[in-house]
Amino acid sequence: MSSWKDNIRKVTPYTPGEQPKISDVIKLNTNECPYPPSPLVTEMIEKMDTERFRLYPDPEASLLVNELAEYYNVKPEQVFVGVGSDDVLGMAFLTCFNSEKPILFPDITYSFYDVWAELFKIPYKTVALDEQFKINPWDFNKENGGIIFPNPNAPTAIEMPLEQVEEVIKNNPDVVVIVDEAYVDFGGTSSVSLIEKYENLLVTGTFSKSRSLAGLRIGFAIGSKTLIDVMEAVKNSYNSYTVDSLSIEMGTASIEDKEYFEETCKKVIKTRARVTDELRLLGFDVLDSKTNFVFATHNEHNMKSLFEYLKTQKVFMRYFSLPRIENYVRITIGTDREMDIFLEKTKEFILNDSK
Repeated sequence: MSSWKDNIRKVTPYTPGEQPKISDVIKLNTNECPYPPSPLVTEMIEKMDTERFRLYPDPEASLLVNELAEYYNVKPEQVFVGVGSDDVLGMAFLTCFNSEKPILFPDITYSFYDVWAELFKIPYKTVALDEQFKINPWDFNKENGGIIFPNPNAPTAIEMPLEQVEEVIKNNPDVVVIVDEAYVDFGGTSSVSLIEKYENLLVTGTFSKSRSLAGLRIGFAIGSKTLIDVMEAVKNSYNSYTVDSLSIEMGTASIEDKEYFEETCKKVIKTRARVTDELRLLGFDVLDSKTNFVFATHNEHNMKSLFEYLKTQKVFMRYFSLPRIENYVRITIGTDREMDIFLEKTKEFILNDSK
């Protein structure tokens, strides 16, 4: 006799970065922004009429969609919003990858991609990064059912130049190409400028990093009206109200404060440059970053041991026990004070480890 358990979907879930339950930690493990959201967001919360929460939110999130469209200089019908970029990307997988041919993405990249592919039963193949951990655009010139890659990539922090991104899109006109731009605001170049030229391009983004709203969960996609219409249809096929009223209002306020946004990004970039220089002086090999984190290794010290030591010192960063990057750590850029503590504790480890 068959068991009811035989009919349950078997999945290997994504493992998110650790969210420590203890206080007084230096949290450099999940790429959150070290600075608070825009003051306009705080004002919006203080003025919020909670009576409105008894009503459903606008299913089209028009206020937020229109603000994003204006910011990126596209039409509102070219913008899709969802509950964080993970939700948006999951929706994009369901919408865009329906071929029997395998989709392609880098072998070292955001670890949710293979989870979604397996969850949605989408065949996939990985494309190996080169020896410098760069994505080679010509490696995507093979039969496929779609392409996705982050730019800049994660966890490597390396950006693919815009002309190479366009090369991938141009050479794959019969499939959707998704460019995941979660970190582009920290010195990268967005592919949104290519959308009018390529109807098969979808660019995704998030409010969790540069806009300091990871706790709200707001993500978006920009593409051709054809792509966005189908994504809306897929969304409305199971949940029309994915973005709540609070997120719509606060996300809109965040976009309106362009000056604060740019100032915050510049502070992160400046700290990143300083930390990169100081780590290199300590003998670390740090990949060139266009994100709010750095990816580093050391030829003389074990990075898993460094990760474990710093954790005992209440400094959290990210370690991946994966082929090719098992001796690397990913370090989120915090405030200058947080990074000073991180560097001090790292020097302690190196000194003790060298004895």
